[in-house]
Amino acid sequence: MARGDQLARQWKIIQRLSVSRRGKTVRELAQDLDCHLRTLYRDLEALEAAGFPICIDRTNGTNRWSLMEGARNGFALPVSLPELMALYFGRDLLKPLSGTVFHDSLDTLFRKIKAVLAPDTLNYLGRIERCLRAGREPHKAYGPLKHTLDALGEAVLKRSTVNILYFTLSRNKVTRRRVDPYALWFHGGTFYLIGRCHLKKCVLVFAVDRIRSLEATGDTFIQPADFDAERFMETSFGVFQGEPVKVKILFAPDAAGYVLEKTWHPSQKVAVRKDGSVLFEAEVAGTREIKLWVLRWGAKARVLAPQSLREEIRIEAAEMLAHYTDDVRRVELSLAG
Repeated sequence: MARGDQLARQWKIIQRLSVSRRGKTVRELAQDLDCHLRTLYRDLEALEAAGFPICIDRTNGTNRWSLMEGARNGFALPVSLPELMALYFGRDLLKPLSGTVFHDSLDTLFRKIKAVLAPDTLNYLGRIERCLRAGREPHKAYGPLKHTLDALGEAVLKRSTVNILYFTLSRNKVTRRRVDPYALWFHGGTFYLIGRCHLKKCVLVFAVDRIRSLEATGDTFIQPADFDAERFMETSFGVFQGEPVKVKILFAPDAAGYVLEKTWHPSQKVAVRKDGSVLFEAEVAGTREIKLWVLRWGAKARVLAPQSLREEIRIEAAEMLAHYTDDVRRVELSLAG
C-alpha cells in the first residue's frame, strides 16, 4: 500500500476519534474506513508510537478507542486536529499572497500553534502535510502592494472614502477617482476593490494592482444596507460587469465530461443530448469573459447565442487562422528561396 494512502487512513482515524465522545471500536473504524481489522490495529499502534494520546476504555467487555480529553481540543488548544490539518492546507493555499497580511498573519498563527505541539505530533503532521498540497495557479506578486492592501482593508472596515490614481488597461490611461470602498474581492489570483466611484456615479470593480496611488480623504460614507458583494458579483463570469446576456454554447461529446464536472456559473443550466454533446446555458454580465472561456475549448465549443458573441468568436478565429496561414507561407517562401 502507498505510504500516502496509509497516512490518509490514519488521519481519518484521528478525525473519527476526535469527534466521538464514546470512542470507537476497531470493528466500527474498520467499517467506516472499509479496511481489515489487522490494518486498523497496526494503524492505532503507529499513531500511539507517533505520540498521539490515544487511550482504550473497556466497557461491557468491549474495547473502545478514543483520544484523551485534552487531545480532542487540539492538545490544550481551542482547535481540533482536523481543524489543525485545515490550517496546514489553508496556509498552502495562501502562498501566492506571501508578503501580505492575509498570508503572514496565518503563518504567524501557524508558528504559534506549532510551538506548543509535541515533537512526535509535529513529525506526523508534517508527513501528512507533504501528502496534501495545493497546486499553484497564475497569480500576481502582492508583497510590494502590502501597504495598499492594508490601507484598503482599513478603509473598507472604517467606511472611509479614498482618492486613487487608477490605470485603466483597456484605455491605457490613468485617471483620478474618488471611491467609497465596499469590499475586497479575490478572484483568479487577483485582488479587486468593489466600490462606488464618484466619477462614474455607480459601483465599479477596480484591480488593486492597477491603483497607482491611494490617499485617505478623512471622509466617511454610508454603505447601502442592501448591498451584498456576493450578489453583486454573481452574474459575472469572473469579475467584469455588463448588461445581462443569455448565452447558449454547445460542447462536443469528448468535452462533455469536463463541462459537467464543474459549476461554472450560478445561473447555468446544462443538458446532455442523445449524441453525448452538452448544451450549456447561462445568464452572464456581458460577454467579455465568457468569450475567453469559449476560446479555451477551441473547436469543442460552438456558440449558438447570442449572435453578437458568435460574430466575435468568428472574427477571433479568422484572425488566428490568418496568423498561422502567414507563418506557413513564410516557411514555404523561405524553403523555395
